[in-house]
Amino acid sequence: MKKNTSRRMFITDSAKATLAITAGLTAGGSLMEACAGPKHIVSSSFGTGFTQEPLPYAYNALEKAIDAMTMEIHYTKHAATYATNVQDAAKAEGVDVSKPLEDVLGKISKYSARMRNNGGGHYNHELFWKSMTPGGTEKPSGKLFAAIEAGFSSFEAFKTQFTDAGKNRFGSGWAWLFLDSDKKLRIGSTPNQDNPLMDVSDIKGLPVLGLDVWEHAYYLRYQNKRPDYIANWWKVVNWEFVQKRYESFL
Repeated sequence: MKKNTSRRMFITDSAKATLAITAGLTAGGSLMEACAGPKHIVSSSFGTGFTQEPLPYAYNALEKAIDAMTMEIHYTKHAATYATNVQDAAKAEGVDVSKPLEDVLGKISKYSARMRNNGGGHYNHELFWKSMTPGGTEKPSGKLFAAIEAGFSSFEAFKTQFTDAGKNRFGSGWAWLFLDSDKKLRIGSTPNQDNPLMDVSDIKGLPVLGLDVWEHAYYLRYQNKRPDYIANWWKVVNWEFVQKRYESFL
């Protein structure tokens, strides 16, 4: 298996890596509008472009949870295809790709199924990669930890509820920790490549943490044992990144 170290170099500060994408994302912009409701959430510096970013670690870096072959196939085949297809869809549908993908997702009902599936797939995976790290803490700290304990009684209760959202998602989809229009943390799940930013989603808000529970994310190692995959996934969550992301939404 060939290694491409330039693509897999660990990104020490994922927050800074996203800033260049967000020149067009200002307070009062479309990211706020993506969170429907009477109250809007202030725009964040965490915007998403239409191209695939380098994986921030080696394919074998997350062995505690995800094997190297799964990671390589997932990143270079599944996620890369979403990135290619969303760029093609954007060109066909006249989307300005200099603006964040969030602008499109917030009004996805106006676009094609191809844009919805591939735009969601690209956005979800770009967040997913950054939300994991080969070395990290068991839990967040600061404002995020306080908000989780306040919203879910305890961190362990939060983990249980989030785990249930992932393991009980019928078929393919995602589990989410998201911030609603009242700036409250919520847990939910979406089918396929939908996410809470989409105006067609049953749950709406700003994604803070997402877990991929499509079978291609875990089947080589875990087969049909999705709960085992989720249990190990907690060992590689990048709480530093998730915490910065959460605080940027406040």
